[in-house]
Amino acid sequence: MKGTRNITLLVILGLVLILGVWGCGGYNGLVKQDEKVKNAWNNVSTEYQKRSDLVGQLVNTVKGAANFEQTTLTNLVEARAKATSINLKVDDLTPENIAKFQAAQSQLSGSLSRLLAVVENYPDLKATQNFLQLQGQLEGIENDIRNSRKGFNDAVNTYNVKVRSFPMNMLSGMFGFKKKEGFKADEGAEKAPKVEF
Repeated sequence: MKGTRNITLLVILGLVLILGVWGCGGYNGLVKQDEKVKNAWNNVSTEYQKRSDLVGQLVNTVKGAANFEQTTLTNLVEARAKATSINLKVDDLTPENIAKFQAAQSQLSGSLSRLLAVVENYPDLKATQNFLQLQGQLEGIENDIRNSRKGFNDAVNTYNVKVRSFPMNMLSGMFGFKKKEGFKADEGAEKAPKVEF
C-alpha cells in the first residue's frame, strides 16, 4: 500500500512538474510573440511619423511656389493634422482604433497624391532640387510604410495562431492574451481602377 502511494505521489508530482514547465514555456512564448507585435507596431508608427515630418517640409517647399493652389495645401495640412492626432499605443490596438488610424492615414495619402498631381502644373517647382529630393524621400517612406505594415501583419498573424491554437488557447485565455487585429486593405482597394483614354 505504501509503495503504491509513493508511486502515485511521484506520478502526480511528475505531471505537475511537466505541466508547470509547459505552462511557463507557453506563457513565455506568448509574451515573446506579444512583444514582437508591439515592436512591429512601433516600426509602423515610426514610418508614419517620418512621413508626417516629411509632409511638413514638402508643404513649406510648395508654399514658396507662386500661385500654388491653396485648397490643395490646406487639405494636405488638415489631413496631416488629423493623421498625427490619432496616436495609438500598442495596448489600444482595437479593430475600431486601427480602422480610425488607417482611415486618417489613407486620407493623408490621398491628399499627398493630389498634391503631387497638382505639382505637375508647376514645372519650376518640379525642377527645384529641394522638391525633387523630398519627393524621392516620400516615395522611399511610402515603401517603408508598406513593409512595416506587412511586418506588423505577419507578427499579428504569428501571435494569433499561437493564441488560438490548442492547447495554448487555454493558457492564453487564463492570462488574458487575446486575438489582435492587423491592417486591412484600404476601402475600395478590391476594385480595379477604371482606365480610360
